[in-house]
Amino acid sequence: MAFETIITGGTIVDGSGKDRYEADIGITDGAIAAIGDLGQAETRRSIDASGHVVSPGFIDMHSHSDRTLIDDRNAESKVFQGVTTEVVGNCSYSPFPVGPLGASVIARSHLSEVEWTWTDHDGYAAFLESDGISVNVANQVGHATLRAAAGLLDNRPPTADELDTMRRLAAESVEQGAFSFTTGLTLPPGSYAATDELIEITRAIAPYEGAFYASHARLWADNHVGAVEEAIEIGAIAGVPVQYSHMAIIDSRVFDTPEVMTEPIVQARARGVDVTYDMYPYIAGGTHLSQMVPEWLQDGGVAKMLERLRTPDTRRQAVTDLRKGWFRGLPWEWDTIIISHVQTEANRDIVGKSIEQIAEDRNHDPAEVYLQLIDEEDNNVGCVAVNRREDNIRYFMAQPYAMFGSDGSAISPTGIYGGDKPHPRFYGCYPRILGRYVREQPAVLTLEEAIHKAAGFPAERMGFKDRGLLKAGYAADIVILDPDTVIDNATFDDPHRYSDGMPHVLVNGEPVVLNGAHTGTRPGRVLRRGG
Repeated sequence: MAFETIITGGTIVDGSGKDRYEADIGITDGAIAAIGDLGQAETRRSIDASGHVVSPGFIDMHSHSDRTLIDDRNAESKVFQGVTTEVVGNCSYSPFPVGPLGASVIARSHLSEVEWTWTDHDGYAAFLESDGISVNVANQVGHATLRAAAGLLDNRPPTADELDTMRRLAAESVEQGAFSFTTGLTLPPGSYAATDELIEITRAIAPYEGAFYASHARLWADNHVGAVEEAIEIGAIAGVPVQYSHMAIIDSRVFDTPEVMTEPIVQARARGVDVTYDMYPYIAGGTHLSQMVPEWLQDGGVAKMLERLRTPDTRRQAVTDLRKGWFRGLPWEWDTIIISHVQTEANRDIVGKSIEQIAEDRNHDPAEVYLQLIDEEDNNVGCVAVNRREDNIRYFMAQPYAMFGSDGSAISPTGIYGGDKPHPRFYGCYPRILGRYVREQPAVLTLEEAIHKAAGFPAERMGFKDRGLLKAGYAADIVILDPDTVIDNATFDDPHRYSDGMPHVLVNGEPVVLNGAHTGTRPGRVLRRGG
């Protein structure tokens, strides 16, 4: 038998969680054609994996690359860490459907001048595939985008017609191939929604095989358990599986009891509710500054928020409220909020500085500076917030119903986002897991467990029939890594750094990373629910 590519001499960790074994892999037409002793077979390309582990490509269960891939088609920050599939549309925002209010309502932090010509899932998929992408993309439809498409940005329940519109658009998106319905319940307009609204929209996707509900939940002070319970309730009543997004405790007052957040999941699974979660291995999160301002300030959308900020009386009230409490009463310090992204050149020098440092430089009150930045940047300003503890990361990572998701985006050091200081998870999530928590802290995870949580388990949740495992007939999304050297290099101070120990990455059988260099190929596809 002749193959297009043979990977020889490697140790296979197949993504199922089973023990590793030695074998070669033969690839033809983008798929794994054979696994075994292929030493005598003919091939056009041979990749020597001696001394290395061969694993399925990682499926980033929680990504925000739907916007960045519009510009950074080579997805360098992700493929260099072994990611071959990006699950996007998380936290309530997806690039479709685009309603009468237009794309500007949902095109947050999108820097280029690319025109959003699409209105639905199929249009967005065609746009991505028209110029090629280096990773596969699996889309989800976001609640905030549905609200915007229905013209509902205000803090109120939907009318019957608005709810029908959201349900119809959610169903249409899933029919066209979106895998799930996502929410972002700490971010307006998603935070305005009552549980009943979310149940009704989720019910609209329940008839579609494999569709599920994914929630960035209402994680604020004194609601860390309630946030998990609400997510479970929505899925259970609507009759769909539940994916809890970026599991973490961000309230320092309850760092000592992480098990209280997983107990509702254990109980739900025991009664037959399919609940899982994703998480990432860092003690800091990343978001937009506007997520943490008083909710009344955001009522009606970004334009109205900026109008209020530019009115002296409401600006003073916002400063007062911001001083009283931040992010629904969670404890905080100004020096833990670090600017990662701005839109204007005028503020480029503040990237990498904390709110406290910027306030000192400007000789202003930190709360005032916080709002100044949102005003000056027309709300296009991102931050990193240190708000987690290391032992909790290890706990959440080790649970049997956990999988991995970076909560980052596919970018490149030389692209239009190269001047930002993003969260290092954009570049380092998976190598960090394999180096820090498998090799350096082997009590946390075995290599087989980690790769299952990075590939096989996410594939199960997504309903992929031919990805996530190294198996004959499956798509040849493959990572070749050195278990002795794999590690992340990206830091909060210097995030645009590729990892070590992943010399080869294949997407649909084509090398995207070969001998440690990006090949420039774009063999990725937009995957669709149901195949």
